[in-house]
Amino acid sequence: MDYNTHAPHNDLADFVKCYWTLEAPKETKPTKQKIVPDGCMEMIFHDGDLFKQYITDETFVVQPRCFVFGQITTSLAIEPTGVTGIFAVRFLPDGFMPFATLPISAMENRAVPLQELFGDSGTQLEQNILKAVTHTDRIAIIESFLLQQLITPAAIDRVAKLSVEVIMQLNGRLSVEELSNHIQINRRQLERKFASVIGLSPKQLAKIIRLQAALKILANKQFTSLTSLAHESSYYDQAHFIKDFKEFTGLSPKQFYADDLKMSALFTGTE
Repeated sequence: MDYNTHAPHNDLADFVKCYWTLEAPKETKPTKQKIVPDGCMEMIFHDGDLFKQYITDETFVVQPRCFVFGQITTSLAIEPTGVTGIFAVRFLPDGFMPFATLPISAMENRAVPLQELFGDSGTQLEQNILKAVTHTDRIAIIESFLLQQLITPAAIDRVAKLSVEVIMQLNGRLSVEELSNHIQINRRQLERKFASVIGLSPKQLAKIIRLQAALKILANKQFTSLTSLAHESSYYDQAHFIKDFKEFTGLSPKQFYADDLKMSALFTGTE
């Protein structure tokens, strides 16, 4: 696999975490890959063959060629159908809201086609990106599109952005009550804001960010046991760590590490 990331223009740095590309040849025996929530929505362009997205162990749908995937609240399994060629935009947790034409909540766990989101503009964007020869050209096209969609910097929700920054700085190691006190906003107001701007509750996002911190340690093999990994990730105990891990991955840490770490690291930015 050839995986690369690119930083966004400064004018989009409050919204876009990075652009990433993934290229891989067709596999003789394609395997399912598990994608784990990371709190970020993504805009995906397939210029290679499409991916299957599994609904159950046996049933699947084929993803659209170009789409925005809403917040993932549980793991999902995907599988390439041939040659992989992906160009993607990874938004910050609160980053897609200024560009959304649907309620964020309506996009949860969905691959929403660009035409559904942006109409004819989405169709044109898809065509322009797929016709582009280089990733540099694609970045220029998508940044022009996003900046046109972004009418005013006032579209940034300052409370949501500050909340996300605090959660990420602390790797999710704080309660909703502590967050609301730090931001100085009523807890219910904070939860409503998260639901509309991010599509996750503050507790969900904190748990996802903490899990991602644990995955980075797991990926770098910087642990001696599950107990030490749980402690390093600031979980109360190993049982609590395993419970959260299974909630978002559907597997135990040992199972996940053995079978699913590589692709999830790519798609969630832990690599």
